[in-house]
Amino acid sequence: MSKTRKLVIVGDGEFAGIAHEYFTHDSPYEVAGFAVERPYRKQDEYCGLPVVDFEEIESRFPPQVHDAYVAITYTQLNRVRARLYEAVKAKGFRAANYVSSRAFVWRNVELGDNVFIFEHNVIQHHASIGSDVVLWSGNHIGHRCVIEPHCYISSHVVVSGYCRVGASSRQQHAGRPGGCRARLLHRRGLPDPEGHGAGKSLLRPARRSGQSRQPALHGREGWGVKDEQ
Repeated sequence: MSKTRKLVIVGDGEFAGIAHEYFTHDSPYEVAGFAVERPYRKQDEYCGLPVVDFEEIESRFPPQVHDAYVAITYTQLNRVRARLYEAVKAKGFRAANYVSSRAFVWRNVELGDNVFIFEHNVIQHHASIGSDVVLWSGNHIGHRCVIEPHCYISSHVVVSGYCRVGASSRQQHAGRPGGCRARLLHRRGLPDPEGHGAGKSLLRPARRSGQSRQPALHGREGWGVKDEQ
């Protein structure tokens, strides 16, 4: 794939290394280097490229010829990534997206910037993915879903049609420590027979094989309701 734009990656951890690999081999970007906030920078080189102080990023990698991608996971419930995303925008950088060539993203999906979509994601008709969102591999984002900014969804999470995932949310499958194996069930704006009211999203754990169905009661351990009004 021909390289048409240069990229600086913010971060030098494992996700930054993954981003370097994916941008290098599956995007039109040429990665030029990395940037880390000065108190946290412990190395001068990563993946064979320079690591500079984030405070000097615009002088080392001018935004006129470089885009930036903030490669931070869900640290502090996504707040670190959100803060650095806002910082690179304030410095004049355009935030880059990566969409795997092995993901299925329908033609009318809306994408913000600083979005990273791994392989085997399915994103359906008229879904909306906000800025600074990470979709790790193998998720299903249903038709007309809205994923608000600064979310991290990993992996094999099913979000059914018409659901809204609130800003800075983090969803995981139960196969990972701390995961929830969750399905978003309640469609925003539809009458809610459980009494939560329209305009709220109901999050509940998926039923395991042989487990009896439990009523969706507000306050039950393992259930949650997010008010979107």
